Amino acid sequence: MSDFSEELIRPKTEDDQEESCVFSGTGMSFPWLQKHIGTVATGGKKEKDFAQTTNACLSFIQEALLKHQWQQAAEFMHSYFQILEDSDSHKRQAAPEIIWKLGSEILFYHPKSNVETFNTFADRMKNIGVLNYLKISLQHALYLLHHGMLEDANRNLSHAETWRYGEKSSSQEVLINLIQAYKGLLQYYTWSKKKMELSTLDEDDYAYNTASQNMLNHSWKTSVNLCALIQTPGVWDPFVKSYVEMLEFYGDQDGAREVLTNYAYDEKFPSNPNAHIYLYNFLKREKAPREKLISVLKILYQIVPSHKLMLEFHRLLRKSEKEDHHKLGLEVLFGVLDFAGCTKNITAWKYLAKYLRQTLMGNHLAWVQEEWNSRKNWWPGFHFSSFWAKSDWKEDKALACEKALVAGILLGKGCRYFRFISKQDDEVLRKKIKRIKKSVKKHSIVNPGL
Repeated sequence: MSDFSEELIRPKTEDDQEESCVFSGTGMSFPWLQKHIGTVATGGKKEKDFAQTTNACLSFIQEALLKHQWQQAAEFMHSYFQILEDSDSHKRQAAPEIIWKLGSEILFYHPKSNVETFNTFADRMKNIGVLNYLKISLQHALYLLHHGMLEDANRNLSHAETWRYGEKSSSQEVLINLIQAYKGLLQYYTWSKKKMELSTLDEDDYAYNTASQNMLNHSWKTSVNLCALIQTPGVWDPFVKSYVEMLEFYGDQDGAREVLTNYAYDEKFPSNPNAHIYLYNFLKREKAPREKLISVLKILYQIVPSHKLMLEFHRLLRKSEKEDHHKLGLEVLFGVLDFAGCTKNITAWKYLAKYLRQTLMGNHLAWVQEEWNSRKNWWPGFHFSSFWAKSDWKEDKALACEKALVAGILLGKGCRYFRFISKQDDEVLRKKIKRIKKSVKKHSIVNPGL
């Protein structure tokens, strides 16, 4: 495997030139490419040919990557290394990052590649692309993590953490924070394993006290790394989750709440539905007041109205004593069922069927009409066509019955979906269908009161 690594990385020799345009197993020959590579390699002065050659190599590499032709991409890559000698300083400076991105992609998927090969390439690229040292180190560590080599990844991150080049720039600072945070995640992983071990020990045991002390030490180290990162505006979901879990474990509920609140509400951070989900789940564990839970889910509803927590949001609104919450509860159910991914959600249809009846019995016809008016032109075809009636009845009769009740209330007895379901003679569901017919007759908004 080391031979393959050297073949990809080493500069061309004169012996390679005649073979540079013929690729094994492809049957492809590029004599003009061979000519230009030869000119460059022998010290020719044709800069135009040089640029043409490197541009062509880059195009071929990209095409090979798109087609998953890893061996062919590696062979083109061999020639593309000449870009490091380009007379254009801008291209020469940009080359190491391009080579790293393309080369690492090839080595990740090449059938003859392995961890040793990737390590060799990464280490050489760190020396060639000194300005990209931190980026390459981080990506190298993630590659090692992917292969379960946690100690090697941690060692790689430790080296990068202490690396400096020139004056510390803002971009370097961000990358160093990210590197420290990933170190924190690795330490969190160790801490988490110890926590699992701790749960199997007797609290009076000496081993329990020793393990507890070790966990405290890991907790402190991890907290320093993670805390620094999550104060920087960005999306730091896994880091926030890990940090909050540790704070909760050690009883710092106030600290955990502050972290999650800032993550969800600080305007410097981008809009992130997960931030509100984490905060909601934390508050739920704390048995926070219903009003507080509603306020968090209201924001999530505005961001992702089809989220699975919206049915829980509906239940909270339904239990509230405020009328505007009851009205919002109806809106939330309609909002969930606006999305194609929720059309088979029987719980949502059950809730809507039940809540429509309750709302109409509570003399709030206007609420239902308000929601239906914006949907009456597309919901019949989207949910209540003859096709869906037959399909739903065949796949899930319980779902079909709930939808039939909603269809009948919103569209009346003439609705195709309702008519099809109401005519089915099913021994098990006969009584239920009869109740559906009565409910539609009593509550349909098409002919109220009839």
